[in-house]
Amino acid sequence: MSGPPAPSAVEVVEYTDPLCPWAWGSEPAFRALRAALAGRVRWRRVYAILFDHDDDPPPDPAAETAWYARYVAEVAAHTGAPHAVRLDRVAASSWPSSLVAKAAERQGADVAERALRRLRETVFVRGEPADTTALALAAARGVPGLDLRRLAADAASADVLAQVTADRAEARRPVPEVLAVRDAPDGSPHPGGAKETAEGGRRYALPTLVFRAPAGYRAVPGLRPYDTYAAAVDGLCPGLLRAPAPADPTVALERYRSLTGPEVRLLTDGGRPPQDAVRVDTANGPLWLHPQEAAVHPATARTGPAGH
Repeated sequence: MSGPPAPSAVEVVEYTDPLCPWAWGSEPAFRALRAALAGRVRWRRVYAILFDHDDDPPPDPAAETAWYARYVAEVAAHTGAPHAVRLDRVAASSWPSSLVAKAAERQGADVAERALRRLRETVFVRGEPADTTALALAAARGVPGLDLRRLAADAASADVLAQVTADRAEARRPVPEVLAVRDAPDGSPHPGGAKETAEGGRRYALPTLVFRAPAGYRAVPGLRPYDTYAAAVDGLCPGLLRAPAPADPTVALERYRSLTGPEVRLLTDGGRPPQDAVRVDTANGPLWLHPQEAAVHPATARTGPAGH
């Protein structure tokens, strides 16, 4: 009887954007899935560029921001994710944050994870999207192990620009299975059918996971619970998934540096906040920060910790 395929033979492709509210709300399930697949797959992020350079500017930026803030709040009502008390503006572009997130991958998986998380938190916790190079680099400042000068140089390089440009193009070549999606079997408010683009094509809805193995592939678009992703993995590669036991909250905070309420409930033992965590209040529940993270985090740089 053959065992599961080698890690190099299995790939999880995550189509995402640092500034996407549905991707932000999917973080608890994705963190659980990454832990369950750690060391057994290659996990690759593809930055789809939700807010593009050639998008038309809104005729009324204030009205656009008010509408988008309501939309983010509606998404958060479904996902349970935090959202900012006040949104400063709709992001002008996803390129700066995507370039910085891609550049951070050159400094190792842990640095890349934490830098991307910071980029997400700029808009959904602080309310100021990292839509310029300066803001995107500032968001990553203080990430443990990160070389900020190297990050800035890599983010400005032709190689990283080519990678993100290729990501954008790949995200606009969705597999046929997501083209016909209309409703989710589990009643998800975000079924994940491919979206029309300004160029007249289609791109993956964000987020979408595509699992690829020698036996074939499975696409899981939109907002889904952890069990749906686990079933896709088991159907494609039986025996590959090894779900870890829930962690002690303090251990989880040490690993992840920041935790939302849904992450505390899904990833930790007992679902209680870590005892020494710094609480940052949002309009939809708290974000819990490791004390060392709180000392350098963009959200606490302006608002300060809300308590313990």
